[in-house]
Amino acid sequence: MSRTPLGVLDLVPVPSGSTAAEALHHTVALARQAERLGYARYWFAEHHLNPGVAGTSPAVLLALTAGATSTIRLGSGAVQLGHRTALSTVEEFGLIDALHPGRLDLGLGRSAGRPPQPAPDAAPPFEGWTPGGLRIPPRFSFAHLLGHPRVALQQRLLNLPGARPQDYAEQVGDVLALLRGEYRSEGVEAHPVPGEGADVQVWILGSSGGQSAETAGANGLRFAANYHVSPASVLEAAEGYRAAFKPSAALDRPYLTVSADVVVAPDDAEARELAAGYAPWVHSIRTAEGAIPFPSPGQARELVAGWSAADHALVADRVETRFVGSAATVADHLERLREATGADELLITTITHSPADRVRSYRLLAEEWARRP
Repeated sequence: MSRTPLGVLDLVPVPSGSTAAEALHHTVALARQAERLGYARYWFAEHHLNPGVAGTSPAVLLALTAGATSTIRLGSGAVQLGHRTALSTVEEFGLIDALHPGRLDLGLGRSAGRPPQPAPDAAPPFEGWTPGGLRIPPRFSFAHLLGHPRVALQQRLLNLPGARPQDYAEQVGDVLALLRGEYRSEGVEAHPVPGEGADVQVWILGSSGGQSAETAGANGLRFAANYHVSPASVLEAAEGYRAAFKPSAALDRPYLTVSADVVVAPDDAEARELAAGYAPWVHSIRTAEGAIPFPSPGQARELVAGWSAADHALVADRVETRFVGSAATVADHLERLREATGADELLITTITHSPADRVRSYRLLAEEWARRP
């Protein structure tokens, strides 16, 4: 690999005509391939009520994959703390670390049930192209999802009746205290076994320069900024994290990874064909339908045939910031992303209808990236 490591972010996508069980088998196989190809990390996202995404529990997926690999770091990208407790999170990762010590990344995120909103006093975000040529699209508004019945249903199913989410920064502090063996409440200590002293690397994931970036910086933790989910605010997220950073026992300077959605094929035209299902897939997420099984290129063309201008606008920021093409084309895009954000690592997520095309995409990218300084 290049001096800038690449990692993998896997949602465990379910292609149309396939099953969740098949998707899980393909994920384990891909993790093995990623390890062989030299990828630094393999992370699992957490999503719920999505027919086309089987990654509902990062901890379970980590346990399954740890036994099938031996050296690659494995992690969550991210555990959604909005409907979990600090103790349950530390205990789950402590269990895995007990059998696979020193390989886990505990990535923490806020609940995905509430769409992120910019702060009322936030400065106008940068839009356009960075000097190096990275596209920063207009900020996408999630206002249409606030109060949506399916979003509300997900929150009801993920939280106990009457439960009130804990403040995120406070909850992250509890996770850190439990890991260090320093948790105390009203004079009583808590020592999770397994969990306390677990050799895990704690990360914070965020889509803006708000509370997540500030929490990561204030605690001296590693931070992952989501270009693939929120491309409009990736620069704000990176800057907010660095501005808030304070050295810690774990980290003496800011350390940033940035995600990108990528499809690589032998040439640009084939890559564009393989990426055709992305627009209708994102559309299903942003209409709160839930991610549909990832369509084939032919199915994708049928799905978008009747779209209105509003339908295309709904997914425009995600589609135009996806890196699609030959290995050289995509590597050039990734270098622009690295330059614009100052990323120490890059996190690659790739979804295609064919699992074989997904494996090939990661292989072609790894081979091209290894040739670059």
